[in-house]
Amino acid sequence: MKKLICILLTAALIISLSACKKDTGETAETTAASTEHTEVPETTTDETTAAETESSASQESSSASATDSVTVGQTLLADFEKQMTEDAGKGAQAIADALITNPIIPFAGASMAVEPGLLTGFGNAEITGFQEGVMFSPMIGTIPFVGYIFVLEDDADIDGFTGLLKDNADLRWNICTEAEELVVHSVGNTVFFVMCPKSFES
Repeated sequence: MKKLICILLTAALIISLSACKKDTGETAETTAASTEHTEVPETTTDETTAAETESSASQESSSASATDSVTVGQTLLADFEKQMTEDAGKGAQAIADALITNPIIPFAGASMAVEPGLLTGFGNAEITGFQEGVMFSPMIGTIPFVGYIFVLEDDADIDGFTGLLKDNADLRWNICTEAEELVVHSVGNTVFFVMCPKSFES
């Protein structure tokens, strides 16, 4: 009787083990098939993400290069030209006040009328020959930025005056820092002048 029970138990154990092996095999096959199935979407997602990232990086790069190509001086010059187009008789003070509040300027600025003579940014050279002059600059003196709007007489030598500005401009007038850009331009008898960084982004 004991032998019969032992045989039956052994048989039951063998059957259960073989059944477990069969289930484990099926489970492994199912898991492998499932993994293969899920790997395809993951690869596709990775490729899509990579493509999206490349596209995004490309757009950011082209956007950055477009921004980089427009300097502070060029932006302010465009603003000056726009103001002159809209109102050719606009006074120097009004133009300077508008320029110092241009969104490209990150600092608090101010404008003030100037008289012919020694002006900031021109060393020991006297700047004369203008009827009206307004300087616009930051309130903090260590920023390498100074701009002017000059209104000359109707019959004045515009080229001679702009030449005087260019010849005597000192990009390092500020002991602590140095401007990177010098822009001089005239519309009619109104002259725009600025020495500034090309960008305020560090």
